[in-house]
Amino acid sequence: MMNGRKTPQEVGIQLPETKVAAETGTMSGPLVSATPVRNFRRKTDVIHVVLRLLCLFTSVTALSLMTTAKEAATISVYGFSFPVYSKWSFSDSFEYLVGVSAAVVVHSMLQLLISTSRLLRKSQVIPSRNHAWLIFAGDQAFAYAMMSAGSAASGVTNLNRTGIRHSALPNFCKPLHRFCDRVAVSIAFTFFACFLLAASAVLDVIWLSKY
Repeated sequence: MMNGRKTPQEVGIQLPETKVAAETGTMSGPLVSATPVRNFRRKTDVIHVVLRLLCLFTSVTALSLMTTAKEAATISVYGFSFPVYSKWSFSDSFEYLVGVSAAVVVHSMLQLLISTSRLLRKSQVIPSRNHAWLIFAGDQAFAYAMMSAGSAASGVTNLNRTGIRHSALPNFCKPLHRFCDRVAVSIAFTFFACFLLAASAVLDVIWLSKY
């Protein structure tokens, strides 16, 4: 035709080219750009699970070491021998550490079960921003609590090792060295669990900044 219209034959030739161009644009656009995002989410999900597992292990270790810390011995004050018996429940600071560690064990186990089940189903460990904020608040609160419990228990342990100056109060850790060593290792694992909870909170912040 001379009036500018395309013949049906010309339209039929150009339609496949338009379809191919549309398909090419779709493959090179959103599908390709979404791949790095999925990979990043997968890596963060795996790191979440690993941190939960490590936090569960350290908090259980701190709890078990402290609750089994007890020993009997004899001390000498001004030439007189006295039998002594030490147990974790005799100190309020040690009881505080046990309570906080038990709460962290429950928190870590719950989050580990949820994260692992989601990871095995190949779904996101953190499904929404509200869930991420909730986990962040819990991790941060428990991290501060573990730091507080470890610091309080460290003060009591240091007093047991050094005694009180200008008084007859001896170094209890000399006759009760197994008790003090067990308590010291428990406190060390308490601070390690605090570090892991803080790392998990930082990872939550990174997730929130990305999404």
